Amino acid sequence: MKTYLVTGGAGFIGTNFIYHLFEKYGNNIRIINYDKLTYAGNLENLSKIPVDYIKNKNYIFIKGDICNDKELSILFNTYNPDIVVNFAAESHVDRSISNARDFIKTNIEGTHTLLEVAKNKWLNKNKWEKSKLFLHISTDEVYGELGKSGCFSETTPIAPRSPYSASKASADMIVKSYFSTFKMPVIISRCSNNYGPYQFPEKFIPLIINNCLNNRKIPVYGDGKNIRDWIYIEDHIRAINIIIEKGKPGEIYNIGGQNEIDNINLVKNIIDIIAKQTGININYSLVKFVKDRPGHDYRYAMNISKIANELKWKPKYSFIEGIGKTINWYIANRNWLNEIVNGEYMEYYKNMYENRMG
Repeated sequence: MKTYLVTGGAGFIGTNFIYHLFEKYGNNIRIINYDKLTYAGNLENLSKIPVDYIKNKNYIFIKGDICNDKELSILFNTYNPDIVVNFAAESHVDRSISNARDFIKTNIEGTHTLLEVAKNKWLNKNKWEKSKLFLHISTDEVYGELGKSGCFSETTPIAPRSPYSASKASADMIVKSYFSTFKMPVIISRCSNNYGPYQFPEKFIPLIINNCLNNRKIPVYGDGKNIRDWIYIEDHIRAINIIIEKGKPGEIYNIGGQNEIDNINLVKNIIDIIAKQTGININYSLVKFVKDRPGHDYRYAMNISKIANELKWKPKYSFIEGIGKTINWYIANRNWLNEIVNGEYMEYYKNMYENRMG
């Protein structure tokens, strides 16, 4: 029975990954969900895990900080995980601009601490325990920005332009150094913008959906022409699992949805779909252009030929398919959304919204 250590497993991508693992492998695996439960971590996300999996310790939750080497050492000595999947990160660009300290601590120091504890457990007499893997989940934002043409490949020089992306790029370099120096079995994946169920509504797509459902203004930075490559969460999770199964230690794999769209057309598409599906009387007048974010990257796009050719992965969902499933989930789970927006995070959400609105 393989043991997975999933850091940040109560967050958006971690939650979806844990459900995917149990759907694929059932009770033939054990998952340790290690999460600090900051504002974006929500244990209610994982309430659908079968009770038997919890009773039989196929699923174990441990509240903890990846910067705490003592806690992690106890965890590794107790469970000796086979696979570490490091989702734990501060991940919101706007907040990194306001205060980068948490990003430096979690994304850089935390990643280093996790690497060091795993190395100390897995490396015995200069030999690595078999079947161990450390997968570090990164982002396309480490590459910086693109003009109107071209794509990021795994060999594109990193050139981060925000405190968030700089902290992730720094973590990537540390992870890569552990392969070069110690031959530690590490892999880095870099993905484009995710969307789907359980995403915290500070992020653009769930913010748009929530505001549409409540007939509130939707803030759009600058002229709305910034372009992102969007990937539905199920496609990203499949890619991660394939990398774990078939990826080569020391390598970097780009993951992208091949769905480029600019922000203003993204908003308009979502308004159209929600108006049609719900009958809510909304239109493009909800859009409010606001002052652009400092250092706002113009465009991201991923070249996914490496993962497609070497690991035989490609995205399944078009943007229209993925966004339709996402909107349906948020409509069906409005209680979940309302608990976040109107619950203990209300003040945070209100401040975030007002800051964007200027």
